[in-house]
Amino acid sequence: MKFEKPASSNPIDKMSIVGKPVNRIDGALKTSGLAPYAFEQHDVVGNQAYGYIVAAPIAKGTITAYHLETAKAAPGVLAIVTAENAGTIEVGDFNTAKLLGGPKIEHYHQAVAVVVADTFEQARHAAGLVRIDYNQDQGKFDLASEKGAAKVSDEDEGTAVGDFDGAFAQAAVTLDATYTTPDQSHAMMEPHASLAAWEGDKLTVWTSNQMIAWAHGDIAKTLGLDKENVRVVSPYIGGGFGGKLFVRSDAILAAIGARAAGRPVKLALPRPVIFNNGTHRPATIQRIRIGTEKSGKITAIAHESWNGNLEDGSLETAVQQTRLLYAGENRMTMMKLAHLDLPEGNAMRAPGEAPGLMALEIAIDEIAEKAGIDPVEFRILNDTQVDPENPDRPFSQRPFVECMRKGAERFGWNDRPRTPASRREGRHLIGMGVAAAFRNNLLLKSGARVKLDSKGVVTVETDMTDIGTGSYTIIAQTAAEMLGVPLDQVDVRLGDSRFPVSAGSGGQFGANCSTSGVYAACMKLREAVIRKVGFNSDDVVFENGVVRSGSRSIPLGEAAGEGLSEEDAIEWGDLDETYQQSTFGSHFVEVAVDAFTGETRIRRMLAVCSAGRILNPKTARSQVIGAMTMGVGGALTEELAVDTNRGFFVNHDLAGYEVPVHADIPRQEVIFLDDVDPVSSPMKAKGIGELGLCGVAAAVANAIYNATGVRVRDYPVTLDKLIEGLPEVA
Repeated sequence: MKFEKPASSNPIDKMSIVGKPVNRIDGALKTSGLAPYAFEQHDVVGNQAYGYIVAAPIAKGTITAYHLETAKAAPGVLAIVTAENAGTIEVGDFNTAKLLGGPKIEHYHQAVAVVVADTFEQARHAAGLVRIDYNQDQGKFDLASEKGAAKVSDEDEGTAVGDFDGAFAQAAVTLDATYTTPDQSHAMMEPHASLAAWEGDKLTVWTSNQMIAWAHGDIAKTLGLDKENVRVVSPYIGGGFGGKLFVRSDAILAAIGARAAGRPVKLALPRPVIFNNGTHRPATIQRIRIGTEKSGKITAIAHESWNGNLEDGSLETAVQQTRLLYAGENRMTMMKLAHLDLPEGNAMRAPGEAPGLMALEIAIDEIAEKAGIDPVEFRILNDTQVDPENPDRPFSQRPFVECMRKGAERFGWNDRPRTPASRREGRHLIGMGVAAAFRNNLLLKSGARVKLDSKGVVTVETDMTDIGTGSYTIIAQTAAEMLGVPLDQVDVRLGDSRFPVSAGSGGQFGANCSTSGVYAACMKLREAVIRKVGFNSDDVVFENGVVRSGSRSIPLGEAAGEGLSEEDAIEWGDLDETYQQSTFGSHFVEVAVDAFTGETRIRRMLAVCSAGRILNPKTARSQVIGAMTMGVGGALTEELAVDTNRGFFVNHDLAGYEVPVHADIPRQEVIFLDDVDPVSSPMKAKGIGELGLCGVAAAVANAIYNATGVRVRDYPVTLDKLIEGLPEVA
């Protein structure tokens, strides 16, 4: 099915099951411990052995010798694989560095060997006996030091509209400020883990991966296999946040370890290794310049960003939202990439917009204050209903002003302290902050197979994954709505490369695209049923487990006979070129800052979101409150500390890399606007999982400024950055 024009009335509009706050159908399995994650696939294949990674203790250099004799002689050891005996290991399409290093070392904790043994303890012990000699080279590890050598990337050569320099020079009110965001880790609960088994020349990998088709292709390419000989299975994933979009060393080491040992091998990356061996959100330096008229109307806006990565690594596209969020005739964006020898930087939840809004939405508050305008009103004043770089291209839907106004009213924004550091409650300074939320609506082709059996049971098969987002549930809701059956008559099967290729989980495109693919397959199945029973398709209704036309009614199981199966995919026309498709929101935060210590506590949070049709308000709310919590971490605690001499992240565990816990977030509220977007898909939905993160950190930082009068432009906003500027206390 090709989606080429805005959706008209369709079966989803009935909203008898779609749009309802249905409990997650996989919830009982997960809360009872019965959902088999990658490392818990105990019964899928017998005689499983264990692998353990050996990781490089240097960031850049060359291996000169391996000393494996002692490790090979250790109890239970079955095989030790290094670059010398692994055969050819290529770099996958979605990787920057090799997943098995040697002789060249490209980053700290790059995998250099895998030890396979009968038990986990034996593998870990033997890995500690592996000795490797290195020649260490001098690397580049500090973004600030390498900023001057950064270059414009081939990915994005920058944009320019109008005459920014001239307009900025003539502006009545101006801001020129620099902001920094640190390296951050995904820190998902489930580690990177895989189980690999060979049957002849055929490989099956049970793994924790968000994008089955990408993993399928990259495992085959990395190991030099035909894709037909590789199967990837990932039915349950304990969090990914973008860190599991790509194949990582756990999958490759398990596969080559299993091949060498002649037994299935399971391997999980230890937590201290994940931070440097996996991907991370790279640090940024961002310069933002804004010029306005006396009225506060933006006349000039520029956003420049620098980040570092390995050679041939990708950009953190932190200027993306600035191109679309606010009006302004004269505009400029630029991104530059510096070569750093740190571990690979890549996608983390809301890549681009999350760190970009951390800077932009502080800058907007700063220029609003200079112009003497309330921050909410300033954002509303500079709204635009068209793409600012291409005014002939409207937004498909943009209720940004409604998000702002509804949020301000619900949060009690009028009660915000007008003067920073003016409200005290005991030893605490109280403040409120606001920020805009923005994330583009991305579209990927997505397929599914839908079956109907003689009992009227509907089975959906797609390689879509569920990373804790509720994919099982909304896909079941879609199929149930389309075919008129109750939810308990739908069986959803996900995460297997033998199923039709879906959009996968990432970029907040998963829900809208995968359900649209199910919609397409269900439409074909409906047509097959109608043909088989000989009904006139104009007045057919699928409802209550029957197919009905006029006064005639046939149970679906009877209509299916021995069974029907149809497969289709949603493909996209050019509507995303005709219309700018984005999601919008507003974040409001109230904080209390200890006037003596500078310690910040969140008191309450509100998110107002516009993301088209909400397929399941309960699972969508969970996505947003989780994202809001993640945003608090980015604002207050999360920072990978870089050892700029040796080139690694020092705090590479969950003791040193601090994320928020329940006690840190006492009160959260989420409001979804009641809107649909027929331009986005036949589901009339858009993504929500990353919008909830975008802007949160800036809202926290703005609230802290309102509470204390201290403006911090370098994240995270820790107490050491506040304490010297706090008001005098008695």
